[in-house]
Amino acid sequence: MNSVEPNRILIAGGGPAGLTAAYELCRRGALPLVFEQDRTVGGISRTAVFRGYRIDIGGHRFFSREPRVNRIWEEMLRERFLRVRRLSRIYYNGRFFYYPLRLGNVVRGLGVWNSFLIAMSFLRSLLFPHAREDNLEEWVSNRFGRRLYATFFKTYTEKVWGIPCTSIRAEWTAQRIQGLSLRTAVLNAVFGNQKKRIKTLIDEFRYPELGPGMMWECFRDHIERHGGAVHTGHEVRKVRRAGDRVTAFVVAGPDGVEQEFEGTHFLASMPVAEMIARIEPQPPEEVVRAATGLRYRDFITVCLIIDHPSLFPDNWIYIHSPEVRMGRLQNFKNWSRHMIPDETKTSVGVEYFVNENDDLWQMPDEQLVAFASRELAGVGLTRGARIEAGVVYRQRKAYPVYDETYRGRLAVIAEFLACLKNLQMIGRNGLHKYNNQDHSMMTALLAVENIYGASHDLWSYHSDQSYHEEPVAEKK
Repeated sequence: MNSVEPNRILIAGGGPAGLTAAYELCRRGALPLVFEQDRTVGGISRTAVFRGYRIDIGGHRFFSREPRVNRIWEEMLRERFLRVRRLSRIYYNGRFFYYPLRLGNVVRGLGVWNSFLIAMSFLRSLLFPHAREDNLEEWVSNRFGRRLYATFFKTYTEKVWGIPCTSIRAEWTAQRIQGLSLRTAVLNAVFGNQKKRIKTLIDEFRYPELGPGMMWECFRDHIERHGGAVHTGHEVRKVRRAGDRVTAFVVAGPDGVEQEFEGTHFLASMPVAEMIARIEPQPPEEVVRAATGLRYRDFITVCLIIDHPSLFPDNWIYIHSPEVRMGRLQNFKNWSRHMIPDETKTSVGVEYFVNENDDLWQMPDEQLVAFASRELAGVGLTRGARIEAGVVYRQRKAYPVYDETYRGRLAVIAEFLACLKNLQMIGRNGLHKYNNQDHSMMTALLAVENIYGASHDLWSYHSDQSYHEEPVAEKK
């Protein structure tokens, strides 16, 4: 298909950002084309299905302070959009700690003496804080004290990212837990809900009845009802450019046959490093070098079906203990009862943060299921119940890494891409920003506004981090 239609807008990626962009374009009367390389929509927010059990890849709360996002979510699911009470705990040193913190639970779990030492460490951080807050260790220690940082933050964070906390930039921490400190956590523990709730401590969220993929399947259906098209199993392999404009996507279908689609505007939520690698003619050498240096963290979910009706009450548990490699544990039944076909069973997601092609990534599925089963039994959460079956899901490039070099590399890439007047990167991986799905949706909405004449800088959108803490007034 080589003829250019007026305002023909092509979108690479059928996750939250790409589908939101297509939704908004349909609302404005355009007919977008979406290409998603997976066979299902949703990207990282998809829902997998195994023997009738629905599996949330990564765990997705639906909570936003953006009125536009909340309105769209409600429009899509209406009464099938459940309200779920949050319960999450930290597993550390053989004990469980509620998160958000509950003061008595912390003191009982750590002991009076250790709690006293943590309090003294916190006072020391107030009197003698790190003068600079360049990395995660300095940022967290200044707010919690070094002892609590070492107890609850260091091991888990290094599991997630696979690099020392001193190599993780402070802006990642500020973006994810801005406003949370030992003082605010303790106030929340002692006095309950505060008038000003911070995102990290929300105790209730919305959730689709059949998991997050249900939301994005509704987006797909809406787009197709309004004249757009969503092609799954279609990978954008090449991005052709001429001068300061992109001219076409070269797309491979399920049969591997490539077809060229021309257009007037292009949006992409694929990892920005992959975008640079697929542009033809090739970008300048310094841009390619910057892109190849961007780092990502990959992700494995091992879903286990267990012959027990109620193993634990949590939605998810953070596994801080260094003796096991699992990082987090989801209980899908506790997100929504509709996620499981048999109420007498429990399905859990044992989650591992990995690098592509490391030992866990390369481990055969059968061995990985056995490995996860042993770890789960080792922390005492199977209660001796029989594990009936298991399945493995691998997610490439799940998390963009904020290491010491990423800012400089991203600046080089963004400067080059700014020269391509009709291409915009959107979403988590498109902008290499570790954001939530509602933030990804907002970048898509703003990108569509840019097509119609606005001039939003998506690379710096909400760089002040206030997005996670404060309501944003809806523009009229």
